[in-house]
Amino acid sequence: MGILAERLSRVKPSPTIAVTNKARELKAAGHDVIGLGAGEPDFDTPQHIKDAAKAAIDRGETKYTAVGGTPELKDAICAKFKRDNNLDYKPNQIIVGTGGKQVLYNAFMATLDPGDEVIIPAPYWVSYPDMAILAEGKPVFVDCPQETGFKLQPADLEKAITLKTKWLVLNSPSNPTGAGYTRDDMKKITDVLLKHPHVWVLTDDMYEHLVYDDFEFCTPAEVEPALYDRTLTVNGVSKAYCMTGWRIGFAGGPANLIKAMTDIQSQSTSNPSSISQAASVAALNGPHDFIKANNEVFKQRRDLVVSMLNQANGLNCPTPEGAFYVYPSCAGVIGKKTPDGKVIENDSDFVSALLEAEGVAAVQGEAFGLSPHFRISYATATELLEEACTRIQRFCGSLR
Repeated sequence: MGILAERLSRVKPSPTIAVTNKARELKAAGHDVIGLGAGEPDFDTPQHIKDAAKAAIDRGETKYTAVGGTPELKDAICAKFKRDNNLDYKPNQIIVGTGGKQVLYNAFMATLDPGDEVIIPAPYWVSYPDMAILAEGKPVFVDCPQETGFKLQPADLEKAITLKTKWLVLNSPSNPTGAGYTRDDMKKITDVLLKHPHVWVLTDDMYEHLVYDDFEFCTPAEVEPALYDRTLTVNGVSKAYCMTGWRIGFAGGPANLIKAMTDIQSQSTSNPSSISQAASVAALNGPHDFIKANNEVFKQRRDLVVSMLNQANGLNCPTPEGAFYVYPSCAGVIGKKTPDGKVIENDSDFVSALLEAEGVAAVQGEAFGLSPHFRISYATATELLEEACTRIQRFCGSLR
């Protein structure tokens, strides 16, 4: 392979993208497949946001913009942080990237030296560890099992912190579990961080607006203002605004960190799409009533999926507070055999056999760092979810 860099040997391709691609290939080959791998809303981008993009094209806003975002979008992001999170940021404390993924990548590239540690509660979004590794950092995983609601416990955080710790990554509501930190949960975490002034906090708040029942979202710098100067608050328009393909993420943080991240971006992609930025201004500044309407549908789907999975032999599915994922345990089917005699030894075997037998594509828990579980995205049509869950029940019932 001569030409390839050694660092690639330490990085895995995204398992969630792999599952989505496999489901697409099987569908294209004529198989009846229901893909529950992708984390994207099935709702269309709201019309007023699409109209703003078209208007921007018609106005000729098709040129390069400032690397870290247009002044209009930075102003809209500052207003969003104030309105939703009671956080005061100035435009020079804001960066706009090509999706939240680039913003996180910029942060690690700008801050990590070889051997610096990044604490990542598991289960985690698949890209955090690999991004840290690409930046020559070292991921430090802290298990957050189902018994703790998949949430980081203060004592476990305390144990994981060393002199080499640079970042704690906190994702609430979480991908893959949908678990959300209450204000009380968050305060216990921020209290630990106050004792360790060298540790910075990177929040992934992408699912902020996708919450159910009486859950109230909060973010670390809002809960503990003393952490403001060492928190990077990351968010974006992908999930709540149904704009995954528009590729806009953003962050607020200390001006010197934001400048360093912008310098990295200036040598990689440069500015995000001018059209997507214009659309994002309309998203952040415009009406938000569609979010509540979408959430009502998501909540119905969540309740349907949780109920049906809990009726499947050997599965146990907790009810998540937010996002659009469930993360059921398949511990009860480990060791069982499929009708053709294959033993299910782990969650990867389970999702492979499920795809083969019933054409339902889910993602193995191993990809997110906590087994034996699997992730299902319920951001898909309700009748498809119902059919998929019926197939999962049938598959679990066939195991011996």
